[in-house]
Amino acid sequence: MAQIKLESKVLSVLKDKIKLIQKEDEAIYLVGPIQLPVNLYGETTIFQWYCWLNYDEVTEDYERIIDHLASANLAEYQQSSVLVYGDFDNADEALIRMHSICHTGDIFGSKRCDCGFQLKESMKKIKEHGAGALFYLANHEGRGIGLFSKAMAYVLQENGFDTVEANESLGFDNDLRNYEDAITVLKSLRTKPVTLITNNPNKLAALRDSGMSVAGRTPLWGDVSEYNEKYLETKIVKSGHLKAEGTCPND
Repeated sequence: MAQIKLESKVLSVLKDKIKLIQKEDEAIYLVGPIQLPVNLYGETTIFQWYCWLNYDEVTEDYERIIDHLASANLAEYQQSSVLVYGDFDNADEALIRMHSICHTGDIFGSKRCDCGFQLKESMKKIKEHGAGALFYLANHEGRGIGLFSKAMAYVLQENGFDTVEANESLGFDNDLRNYEDAITVLKSLRTKPVTLITNNPNKLAALRDSGMSVAGRTPLWGDVSEYNEKYLETKIVKSGHLKAEGTCPND
């Protein structure tokens, strides 16, 4: 009886925080919002955090989903999430960032890329703007090739290959990232126009192709050093990233 009461309490707490987003014959389950105090440049900023799970069963019987968690071995897989700031649903203007996970840059602070800088700077811009969301996309490591393959690509880069050459030499396309699920979640949180923080035209195209109203783009260059100059220049020359005047190498 005690176990039944515990399960009932767990379900009653969680059910109002779970949302089903149906995608044809599969589902995205979104859990949140959850208050997340974040240390942002030495100050505590309160974000609202959501996480989502792709699942092949479409059901509003959330007890079934919860019951499967312990046996689903989710720690073996990456789940994406989103940090929301301010009145994201209703604000007339909002900034968003589609940020690809970067184990080396975001966690270790690597200077080989600008990812760690872009992560924190996006959060700062969203806070200063007053409303926005940062999507942290967990299956995007190495532009979609995964962490182990990224490590091998780094070995090639240390031997003269640029980022694109390294990925392609390992049998991958230059950029394998897909934004469909993130945009689906975005549309469930907000229908008004958004301004995208990015230098990448592919992200803009993905949003516009989905029918999402895009009010504009905010560039995000910075943290240039001897370690990432070639990386940043390759983004522009080979990957078509949009150059911001005076903020990128070789202006």
